[in-house]
Amino acid sequence: MAAEVAAGERAVTAAMREAGTSLKSAWRTQITGAGLGTRLANSIRSANFPKSGESLNAAALVWSNAPVIIGAHDTGPLIRSKNGFWLAIPTPAAGKSKRGGRITPGEWERRTGLRLRFIYRRRGPSLLVAEGRLNTKGRAVASRSKTGRGVVTAPIFLLVPQVKLPKRLDLARDAERAADGVPGLIVANWVKGLA
Repeated sequence: MAAEVAAGERAVTAAMREAGTSLKSAWRTQITGAGLGTRLANSIRSANFPKSGESLNAAALVWSNAPVIIGAHDTGPLIRSKNGFWLAIPTPAAGKSKRGGRITPGEWERRTGLRLRFIYRRRGPSLLVAEGRLNTKGRAVASRSKTGRGVVTAPIFLLVPQVKLPKRLDLARDAERAADGVPGLIVANWVKGLA
């Protein structure tokens, strides 16, 4: 009987390790397949319990180190601004923020010294535009021309009331598939251990 219990412990532990690693690789494949990058995919981690040895109560845990980002792409939420007005989406003419990431209208005005002007459009997103010139990188900057040569009205930000993030992931499907496959893995490892 002790030999049978030991074979069961080995089978359950091996099955849970296999299920955990296969779920981790399935989630990583799904994330990279959705075009979210390998860096986000590598935030998926797994751990097996017990850490060493074998047990009939073995378990595998698969999680993400970036749960908010993964959760947003898994559920496809509706994004609104904090104060209920507009979401400002920067165009290429806005450039990047000094601290990395997206630039805000206030930061853009401070950095360039130009004022943004609101233009309401009935169809399509409203705009924040600035009078200036476009430099060689395509970013709007202040014009030094006295005559006004080269001055354009450049759209800097698109303003939208809300954005619906598309649902790109279905992590629950892979988790259910892994959970449904655990009994078969246990039996396969048990038979392999007896042979």
